[in-house]
Amino acid sequence: MKLSPPAPSAPPAIAVEKLRGGYDGEIILDEVTFTVARGEVFFVIGGSGCGKSTLLRHLVGLNHPMAGAVKFFGRPFSDATLADRHALLKTFGMLFQGGALWSSLTLRQNVALPLEHYTPLKRREIDAIANLKLAQVGLAGFEDYLPAEISGGMKKRAGLARALALDPEIVFFDEPSAGLDPVTSRKLDELILHIRDTFGTTIVVVSHELASLFAIADRLIMLDRAEKGIIAEGKPHELAANSDDPRVSEFLRRAKPSPVAR
Repeated sequence: MKLSPPAPSAPPAIAVEKLRGGYDGEIILDEVTFTVARGEVFFVIGGSGCGKSTLLRHLVGLNHPMAGAVKFFGRPFSDATLADRHALLKTFGMLFQGGALWSSLTLRQNVALPLEHYTPLKRREIDAIANLKLAQVGLAGFEDYLPAEISGGMKKRAGLARALALDPEIVFFDEPSAGLDPVTSRKLDELILHIRDTFGTTIVVVSHELASLFAIADRLIMLDRAEKGIIAEGKPHELAANSDDPRVSEFLRRAKPSPVAR
């Protein structure tokens, strides 16, 4: 009996292939290649000026690569047509530093913005979804508050609610713990894991916070300014214990907090 060939494995959530990126002709990153698995909590770490923010800007389409490619779920993004890029943009959300909320809009109105831009839903439907997303991040009852009326941690959660508005398959976080006290940062880590575990969302976090890294990361890449690329890739606890690169071990052995309960 002739056996059927095995089904091909699904492509990763994100594939970065020989990416070269920078600004005004200056190369910040060169030959950067890595993948992010579906449902993974993936961190991008490194010292100041190593290219973390540059890489994030290329991943979300704010900058176009000088060379190389970015793919989402096997579909080209960096070289896609405008229509295809528009479609792919709806598959991921973004939590900016500080939440990046519009100060003149209520939390409900902030969360509604992606729905207004990307869907044909009516006002009542949009408001209902915005209320639901705020409830999912623990902000039920705060729908009509302005950003100035809530704490920094609540602003981060409101920004996360907006990032989740379109039920994205990938959510990018830019220094999510910046400016937060340890308790609030820990609660945000727990919320990130809850979203991943509940919805199967792929999480990409750009951060230098070791507490969050060791608490929730499945895997990481570490960038280096001098190398203009990746100098380490793997599980954080294994790299901290076993890396023979002094740059990696020095960075990761500053602290090793206990993981968040999963």
